Amino acid sequence: MPNDVKEPMRVVTTRGPSAMNHAQVEKLLSRAPRTSSSQPRIYSEYVHFSWTKKPLTFVEQEKLTDLLDYQGSGLSTCPREPCSCVVVPRLGTISPWSSKATDIVASCGLDFVDRVERGIRWWIDPWDDLWLPLIHDRMTETVIAGNELNELNQQQESRSLVQVELGDDPYRTLRHANETMGMALSEPELDYLAGMYVQLNRAPTDVELMMFAQANSEHCRHKIFNANWIIDGKAQTDTLFDHIRNTTQESPNSGILSAYKDNAAVIRGFDCTYLAAPPTHNRYVSVARKSEILMKVETHNHPTAIAPFPGAATGSGGEIRDESAVGRGSKPKAGLVGYTTSNLRIPGHVRDWELEYAVPEHLATPLEIMLEGPIGAAGFNNEYGRPCLTGYFRTFEFLDRDGTNWGYHKPVMLAGGLGSISGIDVHPEGDCHQLALVVIGGPAMLIGLGGGAASSMHSSSTNVELDFASVQRDNPEMQRRCQEVIDRCTALGEISPIRLIHDVGAGGLSNAFPELVKDLN
Repeated sequence: MPNDVKEPMRVVTTRGPSAMNHAQVEKLLSRAPRTSSSQPRIYSEYVHFSWTKKPLTFVEQEKLTDLLDYQGSGLSTCPREPCSCVVVPRLGTISPWSSKATDIVASCGLDFVDRVERGIRWWIDPWDDLWLPLIHDRMTETVIAGNELNELNQQQESRSLVQVELGDDPYRTLRHANETMGMALSEPELDYLAGMYVQLNRAPTDVELMMFAQANSEHCRHKIFNANWIIDGKAQTDTLFDHIRNTTQESPNSGILSAYKDNAAVIRGFDCTYLAAPPTHNRYVSVARKSEILMKVETHNHPTAIAPFPGAATGSGGEIRDESAVGRGSKPKAGLVGYTTSNLRIPGHVRDWELEYAVPEHLATPLEIMLEGPIGAAGFNNEYGRPCLTGYFRTFEFLDRDGTNWGYHKPVMLAGGLGSISGIDVHPEGDCHQLALVVIGGPAMLIGLGGGAASSMHSSSTNVELDFASVQRDNPEMQRRCQEVIDRCTALGEISPIRLIHDVGAGGLSNAFPELVKDLN
């Protein structure tokens, strides 16, 4: 075969252990669609796909099979009939499990295995398409019918930009795009965009409009807190944010090193000695540095109301990411979480004061939030490697004289934590011109991109799809790897290649890169 022609990859399929325990099966059955009078039979098992650069010998196949039997329980007996479907990571993406498993396989001598990926085979009898939303996440996973797995090898083509032709009435056209794309743009913003594109004498693209919507959303810009206020007909000189910042401005000697201008606040810390591995050494050495203290608290209310587990998980994940992305890079150390909901109304334990009210279909009940949310947040902290040490939980409802039920029907999910940062990394250092902008992390898809606009909108049943897109998906494995890159850079001290760091959260790159460039100038 000529040197410039690559030999095609071979895909080796390997059975894995059972994907669900008895309790998980029972939970799934409790949510089963009522399409049959008989109790559905459910079985699921992992299936592994290994892309290899050459045919495997018997010994190599045995080694790969042993590595992928990570539960050590051997293979169980699956139904003989063809499976109902196979759920795999979204086509065109690489899952966090895959990136970790591929490294392990290569470290065990099978470096000719280019990639290992994992899916789940489902056998459900009787089968109905109503099972699909219960067994997969349509944001991050793909369902393949039966055993037709050829789709795994298909390359996903990038879609072209779409020109939004303004026509004779640019404002009306943009308003329609605003509603159909879920951009949550205000009337003044629509006026501004219509005028700008008329002045530029060209049509906007769908990407430009979505980028503008995310970067200028309430979530990313805090427009209410920065707005001009008129009280009793008198214009106020200070915004809400000015009032919040006032305590710091009035305390110049309080030891505050950074506040309201980065992803987390920093206060003066102490001198310490810690272990580091500078590039001039091949071993750990003791390094004396100034270690400052950083802190952050934020909320993740809207996503937790829509999907408690991933909403709370990414609430903690986003807060951890904010702690990591301070100055030139920092280190999260300990976390906290808090929840405020309406009354739980626990079945069989309903209290006299707990009122019954209708919960919108697209919102979780308080009980669902408190059963799933804390596990999501704790799971992310544990998998990332940061202990979550404290928190709180409160419920509140009140029925006023008019019969209005007040409560936290849309919950408060609070995530916070403490960390440390080297004194030389609190602020950008040196010349920030002619620098490369580097992105590290996993696939974004719509995750986060719809979040900025969605959380700026009134939550209703008409925004269900946008609400769904606004719920991020947790990826603690990838985030931990990103933190390791930051740790290696900050360990270099003054010669760290990082001049300024920013997290990619709500709004995605639409928000992160413009803010990074703005702060560099």
